[in-house]
Amino acid sequence: MGILNQIAEYLFLKKKDPNRPHSKFVKYMHGINRLSILLFLLAMIILIIKLLR
Repeated sequence: MGILNQIAEYLFLKKKDPNRPHSKFVKYMHGINRLSILLFLLAMIILIIKLLR
């Protein structure tokens, strides 16, 4: 369940864990991960739309 919790935090569906490390580089890493998840979901939506046509 840890992976699903992390994804929910990236997509702002769940409150962030207050015990996680606070570092500039960790913030950058989470930002890049959030961007990659959103782009992946966008690509999946586009593929589904193309397959249904």
